[in-house]
Amino acid sequence: MKFKCSLFAVENIDLSRRFYEEILEQKVKYDFGENVTFHGDFAIQETKHYSNMVKIDRNEIIRKSNSCELYFETEALDEAYIRLKESDFNIEFIHNIIEHPWGQRVIRFYDPNSIIIEVGESMESVVRRMNSQGYTLEEIVEKSQHPLEFVKNAIGI
Repeated sequence: MKFKCSLFAVENIDLSRRFYEEILEQKVKYDFGENVTFHGDFAIQETKHYSNMVKIDRNEIIRKSNSCELYFETEALDEAYIRLKESDFNIEFIHNIIEHPWGQRVIRFYDPNSIIIEVGESMESVVRRMNSQGYTLEEIVEKSQHPLEFVKNAIGI
């Protein structure tokens, strides 16, 4: 058995598609009208079609369940944050940029269908930032929780 894709029911497929393309810079892999699959293999589907397909009453589909998130990485978190703040989507933030104990900076917010989105720095950029701040290789390995080989590759040594 092979995992293929996660699918999320959305109220407005056009709005959701625009959000993922414009705000999260995702590229459409397949567009079937009521179902859109993005590269990275996650999909969105109109709630009315989804409820019919899985034979669940539309009223039983819970919004803002906070039970999962979609995770994205970027090399430019600060610029992504500004783009989110300035967008016309009226984004509800769960939190602004925070730094986890392993050094990775992230933001979390809701998409137009109240699905949690996390956008974090890639760990390569985290390692490069730590290196530029004067951390030793050993300190970077310890803080980032990544192996020495990963750290060396990220720094380019």
